[in-house]
Amino acid sequence: MTAVSVPSATTSFDLGPARALSCRECGHETPLAPEYACLECFGPLEVAYDFGRVRREDIEAGPRSIWRYRGLLPVPSNVESHPNTNPGATRLVEADRLAKALGVRKVWVKDDTGNPTHSFKDRVVGVALAAARELGFKVLACPSTGNLANAVAAAAARAGWQSVVLVPSSLERAKILMTAVYGGNLITVDGNYDDVNRLAQELAAEHEDWAFVNVNVRPYYAEGSKTLGYEVAEQLGWRLPDQIVVPIASGSQLTKVDKAFRELGSLGLVEETPYRVFGAQATGCSPVSAAYKAGLDVVTPVRPDTIARSLAIGAPADGPYVLDAVRRTNGAIEDVTDEEVVEGIRLLARTEGIFAETAGGVTVATAKKLIETGQLDPDGETVLLITGDGLKTLDALGDRVGPRANVPPSAEAVLKALQD
Repeated sequence: MTAVSVPSATTSFDLGPARALSCRECGHETPLAPEYACLECFGPLEVAYDFGRVRREDIEAGPRSIWRYRGLLPVPSNVESHPNTNPGATRLVEADRLAKALGVRKVWVKDDTGNPTHSFKDRVVGVALAAARELGFKVLACPSTGNLANAVAAAAARAGWQSVVLVPSSLERAKILMTAVYGGNLITVDGNYDDVNRLAQELAAEHEDWAFVNVNVRPYYAEGSKTLGYEVAEQLGWRLPDQIVVPIASGSQLTKVDKAFRELGSLGLVEETPYRVFGAQATGCSPVSAAYKAGLDVVTPVRPDTIARSLAIGAPADGPYVLDAVRRTNGAIEDVTDEEVVEGIRLLARTEGIFAETAGGVTVATAKKLIETGQLDPDGETVLLITGDGLKTLDALGDRVGPRANVPPSAEAVLKALQD
C-alpha cells in the first residue's frame, strides 16, 4: 500500500458545520483532526457544531439519502460529488399487526435492511468516508462484527479506495462472503470482536494513512447514526416518537439517535416533546443491561456468547453514555435469550413481512419483554430500529423453520398437507 501524508491538527478542513472535537468527559475542545481521544484526560471525543440556520424545506429539497442532512453532519458541502453508496432514506413501516401481537397501540418499524449493504452501517461508513477523504486518508479500514465489514468493503470499492477489514474468524459465513466479494483486504482473526478491536488500534497507531472508521476517525463515523433519528422524525411528519427501542453493540447508535432528537428540538425542526429511549441486548452479551439493572455507572466487560454476533461487543465503548441517555429519558435496558431472539425474528417476519438479522430479533424480543414487565408504555407511539437483513444470519434459525410438507406433484397431496 502506498503511504500518504496525514494532515496535522492545525490544518483547516471543510467538514460542514463541524466546529471542533469536544471531550465527552472534561469538555476540552481540540481542532478538527483525525483524533479520537482527549489530550487532557484521554476521554472520547465527539464532534461539536455551529449549525447556523437549518430549515425543514432545505432538508426536504435534498437528495433521498443521508446527504439531505449534510447541514447537520461533519461532511463537506460537496459530499455528493464524490462516489459513495448514498445510504439512507429507508422506509418507516406502520406495523399494526406487530402492534396487535405485542398488545400496544402504535408501532413503527424503521427498516434499515434497505441500505446498500443491508444494514445501518452504510450510514456511519458514508460519513466516515467523507470525513476521511477530507482528512487526507486513502485507505478505509475497520474491525467488525460483520455489518461494518460489509459496509466498509463496499464503500471503499465504490470510492476506488483500498480497504483493510478485520473480523473474528467465527463470523457468520454470509457476512464473510459478502465482505470478500468487494475485493478488498479481508483478514479473519482468531478471537472475539474485542480481540480484533485491540488489534485494529495497534495497526491504526502504526499506519497513519489508514482510516479505521471506528477507531481513529470514530468521532466522525459515529455521527452517521444520527441520520436514523433525523429520518424517523421527518418520516413521522417532523415530530418525535414517544419511545424508541435501539439495539446495543458499542452503544454509539443509541447515544447518537438521542443526540439527533435533541439537536432537532434545539434547532426548532421539531417540537421538543418528551421521549424515552430503551436499549436492547442479548443476554449472552449484556454488560450494559447488567450495569443498568444494578444501578451502576460503570460497565464491566464480558466475554460474548450469543447468536447475535453483530451485537457481541463485550466492552462497549459507549456503555456509560448509553446509561446516561436511558436514565435521562426515563427509559430502560433489557436483555433477551437466544431463544427469544429467534422468536423475535419470526414474530416480525410473520406479522410484517420483514426479515431481520439477529440484532433485529433482539430489538423485537426486548420490546416484547419491556411491555410484559410494564417498562414500556403500551399506549405510547413506539419505534423499533431494525438494523440488518436476516439473510446475513440464516444459521441462527437452524431447523426452526422450513417447509410445511414435502408432497408428490398432485393437487390432492397439497390440499391434504394443508389440512394436516
